[in-house]
Amino acid sequence: MIIIKEANFIKSAEKMDQVLDEGVSEVAFIGRSNVGKSSIINALTKRNGLAKSSSTPGKTRLINFFDIKFKKDEEDFSARLVDLPGFGYARVSKSMKHEWQKTLTKFIKERESIKLFIHLVDSRHPELDIDKEVSAYLHEICREDQKILVLFTKADKLKQKDVSALKKIYPNCLTVSSSKGKGIQKATDEIFYALFGVDID
Repeated sequence: MIIIKEANFIKSAEKMDQVLDEGVSEVAFIGRSNVGKSSIINALTKRNGLAKSSSTPGKTRLINFFDIKFKKDEEDFSARLVDLPGFGYARVSKSMKHEWQKTLTKFIKERESIKLFIHLVDSRHPELDIDKEVSAYLHEICREDQKILVLFTKADKLKQKDVSALKKIYPNCLTVSSSKGKGIQKATDEIFYALFGVDID
């Protein structure tokens, strides 16, 4: 079984000249505000409070870096999680929002260390235009050495018929729930394989 045995916050960056130097393979989490991004990171790492969410959706404008260590059998694999600012609800001026977007876009496009984008989508609202735009953008800029994984969050809020309907539209989708732990191990396995190409079994 794949586990994340260690996870530590390293630093936050507001501007490009503050980000960490590139090095180990990175997983970038992107999603609209209030999608449960921090909760999913905490569930994956089994560290409550590792990633902190703002009480005001869309307020956090920092890029947060976490060093992690996977364990498979007796072997360790190092990587980094990058928690990107949420989008969609920021109650700030248009000029400030433009600056955030410019920094975020530059980081996503130019960061060579990012090997996997995790696009978090609220499973209760899977067809929002803003998520479609993000998906299209990620596919447009994605390099050959990068992958995209979509996780549908808050799956515990869905009835079984809603889950079935979602899977008809997205046959290979991964549904996760941070509060119930649903899908977390599967997501961990998928992240590990995307980063290292090592068979899970």
